[in-house]
Amino acid sequence: MPMQSRVERSMAGDAPWLVLSPHLDDAVLSCGALLEAQAREREIIVVTLFTEAQTAPHTRAASSFLRQCTVADAGELFEARKSEDLAVLEAMGVQAIHLGEADALFRRRRKPPMVGSSAWDRLFPELTHRYPTYRFDIAMGRIARGDQALIRRLRTAVAGLMAQTQAELLFCPAGVGKHVDHLITRELGCGHPGNVVMYSDFPYDLVADPDQRHMSKTGFVPWIWDTGLDVKAGRISQYATQVDALFPDGKIPRKPETYFVPRPG
Repeated sequence: MPMQSRVERSMAGDAPWLVLSPHLDDAVLSCGALLEAQAREREIIVVTLFTEAQTAPHTRAASSFLRQCTVADAGELFEARKSEDLAVLEAMGVQAIHLGEADALFRRRRKPPMVGSSAWDRLFPELTHRYPTYRFDIAMGRIARGDQALIRRLRTAVAGLMAQTQAELLFCPAGVGKHVDHLITRELGCGHPGNVVMYSDFPYDLVADPDQRHMSKTGFVPWIWDTGLDVKAGRISQYATQVDALFPDGKIPRKPETYFVPRPG
């Protein structure tokens, strides 16, 4: 008889699960089918970390994101995104917690360098933001040194939630695509090695592969869930502010969910 994975062993019982989601859709994008199936059997709490924008002026990257979402005001967009997330998760039977940290696109430096006035801020907002660009900063997989205080704060919050919920499993992203918010969330999850399960970041995993060096270091191997994918596509489509930007052709690919678990043995 084959050895069971960490997820399969947990599925045999009814212990709570805690799911770390970087942004207001990532948990459903990557884990929605498994979570909805298991929400009938156990308490599942999705904790979303980066759920806020900061005030204008915004970088070119952030402004481009707002245009893609067809909402000009960042505060208005994130209020809509939070409402979407709460509605989708409630319909799935999953609890939601929003931690209220700023998305990397909007995260500012505490002490902006080379900025002497608000006029500079308006003219060159990239100078006041921790991740000035998407392509060369957010998507390069390098967590800014200035985010260490943020990570410490989030580490304390996650430890508190683990103790409060008595969660058996702690799900976090595998960091496919190298988005810094996803890598921060992965670091938090991997701080609980006895509980962690990593999920493949969808839709980044349509075009990028897992970090093989990280997987080799952890000794984790893939585990696949392919039930309920049609229902999942319907849930994703309920994130109305995001779905058109994520899937411009209007089609949500049917892709089994991949998780990474310790090698059974």
